Amino acid sequence: MIRPARQRRSGNPADRAGPSSKAAALAVLATAQLVIALDYSIVNMALPDIGRVLGFTDGTVQWVISAYTLAFGGFLLLGGRAADLLGRRRMFMVAVALFGVASFVGGLATHPGLLIACRAVQGAAAALLFPATLSLVTTTFTEGHDRNRALAVWGSAGAGGLSLGVLAGGVLTGLFGWQAVFFVNVPITAALMVLAPLVLRDGGPAPRPRRFDAPGAVLVTLGAVAIVDALVQAPTVGWASARTLIEIATGLLLLGLFVAVERRVRSPLMPLRLLRIRTVGGGALVTATFMSSFGTQLFFLTLYLQQVLRDSPLEAGLRFLPLVLSIVVGNQVGGRLVERLGIARTLAAGMALGAVGLALYLGLSPAGSQAVLWTGMLLAGLGQGAAFTTMYVAAGTGVTAGEQGMASAIASSAQQIGGSVGLAALVTLLSARAAALGGPPSGLTGQTDGVLTEALHATFAAQAGIAALGAVVALLVIGGGKRSARAQRDRAADQAPAPQAAA
Repeated sequence: MIRPARQRRSGNPADRAGPSSKAAALAVLATAQLVIALDYSIVNMALPDIGRVLGFTDGTVQWVISAYTLAFGGFLLLGGRAADLLGRRRMFMVAVALFGVASFVGGLATHPGLLIACRAVQGAAAALLFPATLSLVTTTFTEGHDRNRALAVWGSAGAGGLSLGVLAGGVLTGLFGWQAVFFVNVPITAALMVLAPLVLRDGGPAPRPRRFDAPGAVLVTLGAVAIVDALVQAPTVGWASARTLIEIATGLLLLGLFVAVERRVRSPLMPLRLLRIRTVGGGALVTATFMSSFGTQLFFLTLYLQQVLRDSPLEAGLRFLPLVLSIVVGNQVGGRLVERLGIARTLAAGMALGAVGLALYLGLSPAGSQAVLWTGMLLAGLGQGAAFTTMYVAAGTGVTAGEQGMASAIASSAQQIGGSVGLAALVTLLSARAAALGGPPSGLTGQTDGVLTEALHATFAAQAGIAALGAVVALLVIGGGKRSARAQRDRAADQAPAPQAAA
């Protein structure tokens, strides 16, 4: 007698976890993403107090931000590969523990060097944590409706956290002092360490030899660090300075050698064929324009609020509340639209709507323009939220489970590089515009309210243009519509292992 065929137990955790366990896993993963996003911006509001209390010399306090950015951008590809080869849950827990310890020590720091070192460790931990977190989302939830909804929740934590960090930084610094922006991470990471083994199931490492491409890891890390450092320091030391030119040339040479190595090794750190997937390669380009535009608005809006309107950290932080709320709404809308319009059209719509919001900031004045500010934040936040969710839907579409960590790292690397390039270029534009208006050569300090506001208008116009460019890239590079999204889902389904019958 032939027994009914039984479906083989799938190696995909998405096929094994029930709704309640998936919801618990998503809550943990969204919280981890919130921590990463918060720390990208939460320290900004505390920088003046940090510089004064710890005795940073002129200009060196910026390294509290730069150390995090350098380590985050430099170790991302290594973190993505580690998640794929060593296990996503394992890397998640290692990274969370490292992040929590660095945050605790940073809050206790009494010397500038120790605080900068802690920020670098936080950045390295974030580089390990981000790919593990995103790849756990994409492997826990099946591609399509379930994954899109999960990424909308995860994206709300990420995109909202970038703005919420400014709000939280202002509130915590104003009420408890600068140390609070570090200590706030400690109980959160402790809770994640307790919950992760209980709710996260990552299926173990990828079914392949556990080989690390050591030469590739060294080359891409050093190359990324060199380029990011050059971009971070260029507005201060000059774009044509020997330091900037040497670092950029060195970084490009190292990345060129990295590509050559990846073409030859049997187990590359980053399989270059992933970039030929339209959603991955095109999504990375859109992600870079996203961070160059929306990712830099917080920096320049904070300049306007604190230096032109003379807001305290607490007041400035509270003014960002409309932006935070509209981003969360945009995340949820984006998760639904992508199923109807497809990845490319949803990305283009989000970037275009956000560009309109950024352009509205051109109406800001030294006297204060609350209606203009809130309207711009509303539109920019809605577009930013929709785009953020969709660009990470793109990152995992058409990619096998064993390479989700690397696909996540590619998207996040584009995010970090785009943010670094955008901020460096826009700070330079701000300084040039301020000097043209008769202000000091540096656009960040010593400007009259009128000069600084006019110079900020130039940066907001540039941000709007970059966001509009991202909309065009989404349509032309990724391709559009339901047909493209459906084809990608069908291709991924064809790659999935077929069920076997038991006699």
